[in-house]
Amino acid sequence: MKHVTDTIANEIQEVLQSINPNESKELADELKQARRIFIAGTGRSGLVGKIFAMRLMHSGYQVYVVGETITPSIETEDILLVISGSGSTQSLKYYANQAKSVGAKLTLVTTNKDSEIGKISDCTVLIPAATKKRLPHEPDTIQPLGSQFDQSAHLLLDAVIVYLLQQQDGKEESSLNKKHANLE
Repeated sequence: MKHVTDTIANEIQEVLQSINPNESKELADELKQARRIFIAGTGRSGLVGKIFAMRLMHSGYQVYVVGETITPSIETEDILLVISGSGSTQSLKYYANQAKSVGAKLTLVTTNKDSEIGKISDCTVLIPAATKKRLPHEPDTIQPLGSQFDQSAHLLLDAVIVYLLQQQDGKEESSLNKKHANLE
């Protein structure tokens, strides 16, 4: 079991080290400037998006997850963050086009910058990880389906949170705890 854990950790470390830090910083800066943040993803990528939305909320951002019953209409000063390994999921393409049609900014975390969503995104972060499609240019992995992408996206987006918090002078753990759920 230790060999499996070590192999996965090494895989993720290699992927994270291959991400362009300028792309990650650009994403963080775009999020920081947005009036409201909307996050979309499907499957496990959608779950990673929900984790990121929670962290953004704890950090004081107005954030919504696309598809939830309380999510309002996206508008011009807002931003949509799509998390999609392929960058071509039909429902996510629809959301991306809808956001662009109202003048909102579009950001994408993906393995495929040349995807349909990538081509219309204002900001794209490329995560060079394996997806469920196992394309020739993707790295090897012992993990099933898109686990390598999802785990890498989770850690990258946690790093974005840390970066954003570092930009907020005086933001302390206690202020984040005030936003943590207390109906548990």
